[in-house]
Amino acid sequence: MRQRHAFARFIAPLGFLCLGLATLSGQDFNEREVKSEASALDPAFVWAFDFRFKDPRIIKVNIPGRGTRICWYMWYQVINRTAKPQQFVPDFELVTLDHPAVYQDEVLPIVEEEIRKKLDETGYLDMKNSVTISKSPIPVSLPVDKGFPRAVTGVAIWDASPADPKKRVDGERDLSDTTHFSIFVRGLSNGFRVLDPVAPGLPPINRYKTLQINFKRTGDRFSTDSRDIVFLPPAEWIYRATSRKMEDKK
Repeated sequence: MRQRHAFARFIAPLGFLCLGLATLSGQDFNEREVKSEASALDPAFVWAFDFRFKDPRIIKVNIPGRGTRICWYMWYQVINRTAKPQQFVPDFELVTLDHPAVYQDEVLPIVEEEIRKKLDETGYLDMKNSVTISKSPIPVSLPVDKGFPRAVTGVAIWDASPADPKKRVDGERDLSDTTHFSIFVRGLSNGFRVLDPVAPGLPPINRYKTLQINFKRTGDRFSTDSRDIVFLPPAEWIYRATSRKMEDKK
């Protein structure tokens, strides 16, 4: 009996350890968080959100007027640990590096609905797109050691199919062909710098504090396996010139 009790005292901690490991294994290993960081280029009074994201995934959806499309999407959350609520007006640019091109996030309600069925079927997260997430300020969360954050969830979507697959010419590339790409997220900070023009007579250069996240992709253009997309750490805060005018987003 004494040996049995000793064995039970030995097994109990192992049981708690196994429970802890099971809990960890139930977490989404694909979810990552980037903390706001100060930069040497930051002017005074710069704030930034913390940003959580999951590696981009791929989904096939029938979009009215476009037909069956291959879309890429990235689930994300923003967390505001500044002193007051702040508005988030996001701009997501996906830039392919092997055959240079820029793809803008789109608001595609049909695709959003299919993504909700996969990631938020109950509606608990109240997942938003790049327009609806800007309608209300992001509420303030307590410091990391003080409580659970009040994260706001969103999704960025890119249509990866060519405009007209039947007109695709030999050698033409689109998003489905990329093997290395970066996603640039602007709007997470109010950091802004105006730099001197590159030559006399040209306008000054506007640069915005932006989060750069790099990925690689294996598999061929016909693969819809999201596991082909792999994060390349680290994510970095940079000051980047926008590829289009701010008023184009409005």
